[in-house]
Amino acid sequence: MSSISVDHVRLDGKLAVITGGGSGIGEAAARVFADAGATVVVTGRRLEPLQRVAKEIGGHAIACDVSDQAQVIDLFAQAKQITGKVDVLLNNAGGPGPIACVADVDMKAWVETMNINLVGAMFCLQEAAKIMSEQGSGSIINMSSLMGIQGYPMRSAYVASKFALIGITETMARELGAVGVRVNALMPGAVSGENMDRILERRSAAEGRPVHEIEKENYTDVAALKRWVTPQEVARAALFYASDLSSAITGDKMKVDCGRF
Repeated sequence: MSSISVDHVRLDGKLAVITGGGSGIGEAAARVFADAGATVVVTGRRLEPLQRVAKEIGGHAIACDVSDQAQVIDLFAQAKQITGKVDVLLNNAGGPGPIACVADVDMKAWVETMNINLVGAMFCLQEAAKIMSEQGSGSIINMSSLMGIQGYPMRSAYVASKFALIGITETMARELGAVGVRVNALMPGAVSGENMDRILERRSAAEGRPVHEIEKENYTDVAALKRWVTPQEVARAALFYASDLSSAITGDKMKVDCGRF
């Protein structure tokens, strides 16, 4: 019987593309992957934060709006030139979408959310699937959400996009398994950081309630561990899927939610 070695969690010699890599979970994952030995490409719409992260981890920064297919095609072409392969995709770019009831939601904002969270994710998945199929290996990690398996009031656009990513994950796992490519999904719960701070402020304005009340009632008190998830905790779960620790796992979805049953 073989035993677990440090090599199983290492990403030495592998190239990882992380969308939405300039902040939050994406930035945390870039640091975790780089610490594990990966060459990391961070991408997003704003070049300045990407360059900061890339400089600090010895990686590469490429500006890309994932909702623009031409930019995504160019992103993956550039990434592949670095080492000749793309070994890991953390499909993380996305936004929270409009905070409103279905009857009142701004449909322009709703569609824009789908274009980033779902259509943009698909553009990345297409390019990764082509490259990884040709090389006969790879790990794709789609960033869904706890709201990808249960509906949530006033978040219909985000919920719809994250539900869809779960189905796409299972579909691609079946499509790509025969060529040695694994596809899995992470489902974070409430993750601390600037993004969640903005959501709390918008919910407070929409519901006419103080932020601390919404935070306790909807996010921390309902979790078994009674706290927020940190971006670093989600990043470590992503490393599990990216590494050989999960070599027999595909089509899977993992909650990282401090026990929000």
